[in-house]
Amino acid sequence: MKVPQCSPMLAPLLTVVPLQVFALHLAMAKGLDVDQPRNLAKSVTVE
Repeated sequence: MKVPQCSPMLAPLLTVVPLQVFALHLAMAKGLDVDQPRNLAKSVTVE
């Protein structure tokens, strides 16, 4: 995974999406349910 060189101000914006995609693939490789994370009910309440 390579991110193009850019201004230090833009670097976080350009690296967020590739890192999220990496985290998605890592979770799927570990067999985790990416749509229903554990302890979700404790963090999110729907009224």
